[in-house]
Amino acid sequence: MEIVKDAAQKKIFIKREFNAELEKVWQAWTTAELLDEWWAPKPWKARTKSLDFREGGKWFYAMVGPDGSESWVRMDIITVSPLKSFTVYDNFTDENGNTNPALPGMEWKCEFSKTADGTLVSVEISFSSEENMKKIIEMGFEEGFSSALNNLDEVFKN
Repeated sequence: MEIVKDAAQKKIFIKREFNAELEKVWQAWTTAELLDEWWAPKPWKARTKSLDFREGGKWFYAMVGPDGSESWVRMDIITVSPLKSFTVYDNFTDENGNTNPALPGMEWKCEFSKTADGTLVSVEISFSSEENMKKIIEMGFEEGFSSALNNLDEVFKN
């Protein structure tokens, strides 16, 4: 896995190859039941409240801690090019989907491509400011997302 943090551009770039067919990887990123299996870093769990994966749709879910605490997130889906890419705007929210202004939002661009051994996922996360990017990094983004992507390897073994 490759993670590059570019403060000047206010972006984080992630590349990760999976030993799985493009269709399976796409499904894992766009289907509630599969997202719930891998999205959260252990021992946390993702629990989808709703997912309407289409342009103009949204994914609304909670990250549930081992103590039962919940952190809510809403991803508003901006664009979808099936089996190729999608973009979303990610906001921390309350349990009703109202944006939490104390935590930064970010735009994700996720691209999927076939490789000789499976599928490459390239993620570009954009922030409105360097300060917002730094806040997300300080919240443990790199460790958490790396752990979640490792969980995805387990999904493909099943």
